[in-house]
Amino acid sequence: MANPRTSHNLPTSAKDSMEPFWHFEKHYLHDHRSTDILPISEIIDVVVIGAGYAGIATAYNLVKNEIAHVQALKELILHEKIDCDFTLTRKCDVWNNPDAADDAKAIYDRLCLNPELSYMEDVHFTIGKDAETMSSILHIFSKYCFTNRAQISGVKGAKVCSTYTAATLCPYKLITSLLASTLTTGSVNLQTNTPVILIKQSAGGYYLVETSRGILRAQKVVHANNAYVSSLLPEYAKNIISCKGICCNITVPKDATAPPIGYSYIVRTEDGIPNYLIPRPDGSIIVGGASATFRSHKDQWYNNVDDGKLIEATMKERYYEKFMQRTFRGWENSDAKIEGIWTGVMGFSFDSNPHIGLVPQNSDQFIIAGFNSHAKGLAEMLRTGKSFEEVHVPMPLPRLFKTTQDRIDRAQDGPEGGDILN
Repeated sequence: MANPRTSHNLPTSAKDSMEPFWHFEKHYLHDHRSTDILPISEIIDVVVIGAGYAGIATAYNLVKNEIAHVQALKELILHEKIDCDFTLTRKCDVWNNPDAADDAKAIYDRLCLNPELSYMEDVHFTIGKDAETMSSILHIFSKYCFTNRAQISGVKGAKVCSTYTAATLCPYKLITSLLASTLTTGSVNLQTNTPVILIKQSAGGYYLVETSRGILRAQKVVHANNAYVSSLLPEYAKNIISCKGICCNITVPKDATAPPIGYSYIVRTEDGIPNYLIPRPDGSIIVGGASATFRSHKDQWYNNVDDGKLIEATMKERYYEKFMQRTFRGWENSDAKIEGIWTGVMGFSFDSNPHIGLVPQNSDQFIIAGFNSHAKGLAEMLRTGKSFEEVHVPMPLPRLFKTTQDRIDRAQDGPEGGDILN
């Protein structure tokens, strides 16, 4: 029987986390629970710990294949003459809320523009009064498509610049939309604000996943909680380190004028401080980075999960005040100011590579941490039982991304922080 995995005395999220700009308009799933009571009487196929990009993308990619599987299942049943009351029919999803209906229509229209989503040909969408009398089906899957073009930088003191195709989006909306799509399948039970305290293997072979609200039974467990992964997998304490960053939202008064910022930027200042800049549809600008201002104050950001406090070193330098005025031409008299500033916790990898795959010496426990991930490879491992090397999505996963005992040992025996500090 495997040793119990407990979160005691290891990194856990702060209770008074700062509110980021992205959460000012909370999604209806922000604090959602699919059921009021945990499904403690069931043996769950897969428990995913973590509701960030990696965790939700794992669940999304696990269930999105159900459309293709319907016809395959029909063929199997007919060929084997299985009597199971199988009926090939259509599912009708109905939205009675006008706002939710508008959101669904917008997603549908966007997906129809993607030629790679062939299954959208099977989707029929009906709006208005006809929706009351006509059967229609909508399987929502979120995907964002963007275009971009080159422009001169407009950055003061620029010596050279390169331009290339990129994209910006609202990460919170992306993740919650993926989550909403996943929940429409009926195959996923979401339980927010339910921390996992302990994981241990039962005599029956499945895992007992103890939470603050009860104990779940699961055949497989996915650790997708990134910066907090060592709370249940302490062997990764030197491999995935919690590191704080800082970000702000800059606005311009309505009666002021400033040149438009139509594209995203990475601006490296003369003194070597890199910053990223994301213009928002509402006219505000997200600016983050500035790690050089606090790098020497290791206790304020390294191995630190307190996102309820700002990084003092950056605040003392008042780094982001008048950032746009001193960085971009034409912004000198814009009166641009910081509307909000916050800190967040990321999971950085000792060797700069993510950890993906089966946790060494732990059957049916998987990890996906150390980066932002679409999780297609891990979902295929979970769904098919393939090994890391056998997965193609559509290309093989980089072998450096595989989590191994050797990588765990190298971090435990190596210099503190690895690539993060050295």
